[in-house]
Amino acid sequence: MLTDSLAQADLVASDLQVARDVLNTEAAGLLALAAALGARFGQAIDCLAAASGRVVVSGMGKSGHVARKIAATMASMGTPALFVHPAEASHGDLGMIVAGDAVLALSNSGETAELADLVAHTKRFGLPLVAITGSPASALAQAADVALILPKVVEACPMGLAPTTSTTMQLALGDAIAVALLTRRGFTAADFRQIHPGGKLGARLRRVRDLMHDGDAMPLASADLPMATALVRMTEKRFGCLGIVDDVGVLTGIVTDGDLRRAMGPDLLALSAGDIMTPSPRTISPDSLAVEALHAMNAHQRPVTTLFVVDPAGHPLGILHVHDLLRAGLA
Repeated sequence: MLTDSLAQADLVASDLQVARDVLNTEAAGLLALAAALGARFGQAIDCLAAASGRVVVSGMGKSGHVARKIAATMASMGTPALFVHPAEASHGDLGMIVAGDAVLALSNSGETAELADLVAHTKRFGLPLVAITGSPASALAQAADVALILPKVVEACPMGLAPTTSTTMQLALGDAIAVALLTRRGFTAADFRQIHPGGKLGARLRRVRDLMHDGDAMPLASADLPMATALVRMTEKRFGCLGIVDDVGVLTGIVTDGDLRRAMGPDLLALSAGDIMTPSPRTISPDSLAVEALHAMNAHQRPVTTLFVVDPAGHPLGILHVHDLLRAGLA
């Protein structure tokens, strides 16, 4: 039994060492890639950013899988992009690549036969071609308007054969291109939200104005409102609070369930809302992100469940409850 345990421990140690070797080898490849980048990278971004149509990304085999991911990343960051399989391109899918498009082609060797028809198509119609390849003397690099050359590094595969470090560099370079294009386009969080409406990410990027309750839904009152009436209004509005506004409609305080508990006594109903309110309540602007609202609710030692939404002068525009964030999928 002890022998088996020792053997198992040796296997685990060996596995960990293999994993660390792979990660260190690929990390070294990324550092070499970063050091090798130069003016050609900027030229490639110029070429792709100038396209009035889409960026068509293509590659065969493992490079094809990477190309598909690069196209998806670009599209999610505001650069219209699609993946075209080079073999399918030769059988009709070249019709997907039209005037105004630019092509980004991946091939570590630069001699992928399936890319030949796609490259010829770019030349026939004068489409910009950017290549990512490991061989500057390859047919792909020579045909490209801009060739981004991957540095010569060791594959993480112990036989040095399976694409590992090289595809990691392709993927990382694709991310760098996508982010550089995003920066060039001035793509903002608001733009990002337009194409990421679903899931928690979409919820985080929603604006407070999209989730708040406004108009008559807001529980508001003047400071001199008798507590008997204030309690009825709080119950009717169902937010567990009451915003207190002054004569010009500026929010000056809030009455919460906690304020009621602290003021509980035989003379409670003889008081007015202003007598027990908490002054200067936490507020938020309508253009703030929903995630900022969640942070504001939890930012202090005493978390709150509601925020009044106000304009720059402090006039209430709406109210946001933590349940609204929950329903949106954020909290």
